[in-house]
Amino acid sequence: MDQRTEEEPEPITLKSVKDFKWFSVPQSDRFGACRSVREFEKLNRIGEGTYGIVYRARDTVTGETVALKKVRMDKEKDGLPISSLREITVLLRLRHPNVVELKEVVVGSHLLSLFLVMSYCEQDLASLLDHMQSPFTEAQVKCIVLQVLRGLEYLHHNFILHRDLKVSNLLMTDEGQVKIADFGLARSAGLPVRPMTPRVVTLWYRAPELLLGSVTQGPAVDMWAMGCILAELLLHKPLLPGASEIQQLDLIVQLLGSPNDAIWPGFSRLPLVGSYSLRKQPYNNLKSRFSWLSEAGHRLLNTLFMYQPQRRASAADCLQSSYFKEKPLPCEPELMPTFPHHRNQRGRAEVSRRSQGTSSKAQEKVTGPQERRGGPRSEKEERRRSVGDRGPGAKRKKV
Repeated sequence: MDQRTEEEPEPITLKSVKDFKWFSVPQSDRFGACRSVREFEKLNRIGEGTYGIVYRARDTVTGETVALKKVRMDKEKDGLPISSLREITVLLRLRHPNVVELKEVVVGSHLLSLFLVMSYCEQDLASLLDHMQSPFTEAQVKCIVLQVLRGLEYLHHNFILHRDLKVSNLLMTDEGQVKIADFGLARSAGLPVRPMTPRVVTLWYRAPELLLGSVTQGPAVDMWAMGCILAELLLHKPLLPGASEIQQLDLIVQLLGSPNDAIWPGFSRLPLVGSYSLRKQPYNNLKSRFSWLSEAGHRLLNTLFMYQPQRRASAADCLQSSYFKEKPLPCEPELMPTFPHHRNQRGRAEVSRRSQGTSSKAQEKVTGPQERRGGPRSEKEERRRSVGDRGPGAKRKKV
């Protein structure tokens, strides 16, 4: 009598390249050096991006809570997606307190089932900002930004460009430690400089040279995004929420003034300069936009928002800024406040529905689609997590 359960995987048969004979792979060796995903208990889904779904899970061997990222293989016919392969390759090289840690790769019962096991962080800054009752204090903003800058300095020192830096890709633990995550668009940088596609980085955080078609990229693209993140934390709303590339450029010009060859040598030779008619705006409005900020804070923002990439501040430069040495001083990570785990509310809602025997469609009829998506996550956050395109008048709702 066949004792195999329905879930037990089929035997794998391979052909030897030595004697060209077929042989069966023992069940104990079918995963190679990788563990099976069955050794992890999925607790709830905490996020979904372009390249995969992320779960909160428990390692049944060690009891540790981890983030389990299922690699999206929907349209792949030739093996592992190149974005996931790049992410794995990059993360295996990196070990830093402010960069998310890839612990191991585990596999499911078939070749299209692959999971990345990462260190678990209770919050992402996008969800946190949307659910906070009051903004971060300036001391807390400095604490967060310093940690991101240390992570960026480490990445750039190791010739890694993140190329998708935004608040939803910054994670925070209950101990106040901030980690840079989501390396699906990351690339190695070096000499000779290789051309790269300019269609990277979520629109609101995209540097002007990328919007104008430059294929030469360096750490400056991450530093522009860092400036947008610093401004967003200070304002408690996105600084440049463009709905299209032309509107994004227009918002940048309104804030910083019109670029030209005098302040940005080579500007007129950028591929897409002739495709846009930029407004004439001679003034830098950063100081009026951040009227309460100190002179040191204005200097830091201005160096991060330099039009010319070569003059834009590096992460190492920013870490030496006097802004972080004046009052209010950055608080220690351990003194950061803790917040409710909004991302886990979806899991509790799903468990409750299953226990009541209610289908998701029936539940939607009763409570509406917002409840079925997992509680208090705002529609705005859903759009931010996909492409970041939203109308210019939107403001972050305070709960």
